[in-house]
Amino acid sequence: MIQTAGEECCEVPLSTAPITAPDDDTLALLTKALGHPSRVKILRLLTERNACVTGEVVEELELAQSTVSEHLRILRQAGLILGEIEGPRTRYCINATGLASLRAGIATL
Repeated sequence: MIQTAGEECCEVPLSTAPITAPDDDTLALLTKALGHPSRVKILRLLTERNACVTGEVVEELELAQSTVSEHLRILRQAGLILGEIEGPRTRYCINATGLASLRAGIATL
């Protein structure tokens, strides 16, 4: 997605259709992505800031760039965050649909 002035990074409107709980395999993937405190902290950081460039996440977590990149990859693969290439950097944000799916799955337990 190309960002224009005033447009939020990774802005993905949450569908108005009801979110159904994911199947057990998908729910396990989503919850596994939250299985490390640094990934939970990344989600909180992205929620607070609405979007972050990878370098900002590295500064906040005080972890190596490669470690942060791996945590971001896992969250992105699970569908909990989105990434947008912006020149030589990648900007990340919460995937509202993925997070809603996680919430719906946990609510069924």
